[in-house]
Amino acid sequence: MANTSSAKKATRKIARRTEINKMRKTRMRNTVKKLELALAAGDKDAAVAAFQAAQPLLMRSAQLGVLHKNTASRKVSRLAARVKSLG
Repeated sequence: MANTSSAKKATRKIARRTEINKMRKTRMRNTVKKLELALAAGDKDAAVAAFQAAQPLLMRSAQLGVLHKNTASRKVSRLAARVKSLG
């Protein structure tokens, strides 16, 4: 348990940031899931639209510290290759 007032405040801040990061991670996962479903269905138009929605979210997640920068880049690269291969 936190003893000092600054430690108590830090735990409050951590809890708040954790909630925000959970929301961001959930939103990111849901957009990637929509893209995965479009890829599985073989729908190129839906896949392109879903990729255009997912790519900025992934990179923003990396900027905000939810994902590592290289992880986000790797995911975007692999998803882009899969979208391209539908053609």
